[in-house]
Order: sequence, then structure tokens, then C-alpha cells
Amino acid sequence: MQAQDIGFGTQIRKSPYFEATLRWGAKGFSVYNHMYIPRDFGDPEQNFRNLVNDAILCDVAVERQVEITGPDAARFVQMLTPRDLSRMAVGQCKYVLITSAEGGILNDPILLKLAEDHFWLSLADSDILLWAKGVAVHSGMQVSICEPDVSPLQLQGPKSGRIMQALFGDEILDLRYFWFREMELGGIPLIVSRTGWSSELGYELYLRDASQGNALWEWIMAVGMPLGLKPGHTSTIRRIEGGMLSYHADADIHTNPFELGLDRLVNLDMEADFIGKFALQRIRATGITRKQVGLILDGDPLPGPNARFWSLMRGGEVVGKVTSAVHSPRLKKNIALAMVALDAAELDTRLEVVMDWGETTATVVERPFFDPRKRLAAATTAHATG
Repeated sequence: MQAQDIGFGTQIRKSPYFEATLRWGAKGFSVYNHMYIPRDFGDPEQNFRNLVNDAILCDVAVERQVEITGPDAARFVQMLTPRDLSRMAVGQCKYVLITSAEGGILNDPILLKLAEDHFWLSLADSDILLWAKGVAVHSGMQVSICEPDVSPLQLQGPKSGRIMQALFGDEILDLRYFWFREMELGGIPLIVSRTGWSSELGYELYLRDASQGNALWEWIMAVGMPLGLKPGHTSTIRRIEGGMLSYHADADIHTNPFELGLDRLVNLDMEADFIGKFALQRIRATGITRKQVGLILDGDPLPGPNARFWSLMRGGEVVGKVTSAVHSPRLKKNIALAMVALDAAELDTRLEVVMDWGETTATVVERPFFDPRKRLAAATTAHATG
């Protein structure tokens, strides 16, 4: 494949793994955090099966890091999020929300605590580097904010533990879910975490030297292929099965945590102040008017994920929208995440769906659709590798 066949330009950044993904069969890309991300290695259903049965390696360097350091780093990071960080330990990861003054969600990153005065925000798709720099200007706090030379890879799937053991030895087996450690692979500096955007057992390898991107990709594939590893991309099927949010689709600046059922990520009673606290207190007091739900859509298997929001109707009135939809070959159902009016959110409610090519019906169901307790992702690596 020639780069000009896809139409790459210089205005969008390329990851340290970009050339490697082309060599290994990447056929399509999209843009995320002003950077190309591989979205197509062939059949998306086969990619899904590779993920849930074996393991895949994904270029997710688009998960850019916002690095926050300095004497007031911990206090500053707490100001950005409604999640209580007072007991967060060095070496721990936490899923957090970044909220606006109105209580809307600006990003839903993974936070890594590298030291008492050193943090990374591993971002979803929005410009939190600029937001954090703007907040810092008038904060009166001593912090330094930058984007470091850090580019993650995801190694995900039930065989990922065995592959990591082959790469790093037995010491990797006691790495706990949502924890990380600093490591090296043949002199390549990494941070390795038990996290990932797949709802499967998995790891993220944060490369700290972009010049080593090609070497790291090839090393992992060489060790992993005999153990079932394949190149791949983040799976829309699996992330919707797991009820995982895609920012700009399932949440945005106009969405608050309570609408998504993410109350556990909001502590309005802690002493620490944070941006959006008063707004979220008001929302909690007055209540929400809409809510995210799961849907099962009737009809033939969807040909692919929805490319736009689909209207949801009941009694001739619009009551919400489908934000993410796909056919799950494992569940043999069309599944979707949707935002609907509160009176249309009860389980078993029947709704009409206006798709691009016609209409169908749908039923409100619980979500996530598969492994709701995240037993697969949180499994001990020793058990996961047999």
C-alpha cells in the first residue's frame, strides 16, 4: 500500500508505529486527537474474534498524555475532576472525568500517578492539554503542564497475559488491574499498565522514546505471533458490548455524569473543590431529564456501526437518539447505546428507530451487554494464562 492511496498529509500527526501498521496491513485510518489512528485491518468481525479469542496489538498513540508536575500537581489534578483522588497511590491508574463549570464532560481519561507530584492524563479525543493550560494560568498553583514524548500501544485479549509473560518474564503476572510499573524491553523505556479500551484482559505499553516505535512493534509481534497475536484495531463491537463510552458519540460537553450512570466517579461531599462542583450539586438536587440506556434493535444484522445519530421515537414524538450501534456476532443481536428521555428509559420500553435506510423497533435493556462485572478485564493474569 502506498501512503498516497489513503491521502495522508503533514497537518495530521503520525504515530511512532505508523509505518509498522502500514506494513502489517492497516487499510484505513481516522483522526483522533489530531493524529492518524488505524481503524481497518480487514474484516471487523475477524478483528473482534481475534480480540476475544486470542490477542491483538493496537496502535493507540492517539491517547495523548497531559503531563502535570510541580509542587501543586496533586491539588491541580483534583481541581480538574469530580472523582476523589485523596487515596490514589503512586503506581495506580484511575478512570476519571474532566468536567466543565456547567458539569458537562470534557474528557474521560485514565489518570496515572507516577509520583506524588507527577501525573499523566491519558486522553480520549479532546484538547485537554489546552484546557489544563488555560486553567493553570489563573489557578495560582505551581504546576508545569506539557505533552510528553509518550505513545501507548494496546495488547489486548485472553492470550495477552501469556504474551506479556514471554516479553517481560514472570514479574508481569502480579501486575494488578488498573496499576502500572516502569519497565524496559531491550533497553526501550516503557510504562506498562493493566488497562485498555477493550473490556478484555489487556495491557497498555506507554513508549517513552518515539524513535523506538518501529522496534517495539516488531519485537512484540515477533514474540507474540507464535502465541496467537495479530495486528488489529480497537473493536467497536467489543466496546459497545462492554458499554464503554466513545467521546463525542456517547458523551460530550453537554452530557453530565449522572445521565451516564457514572455517579461513582463524582464525590460532591469531599472537601476538595473542583471545576463543575456547584453545577453537579444542582443537577443532583434537581434530577436528570434523560439517561443513557442499552437497546436491542430488531431486524437483520446491521451492516456496520452507525455513521450518524439515529432518532428514537415513541408515540410519534422524538424521545432520544442512538449514539452507538453495531451487530454483535457473539450475541447474534443488534446492540446500541442510546440517550433517551427519562420516561422512555424503563427496561423493556419499546421504541422506534429511524435509521438512514429505514425504520425498525428496539427494546430498552440493561447495559453492558456482555460481562457486566468486567471479570475478563480484571482477571488475574495467572488464571488468564492458564
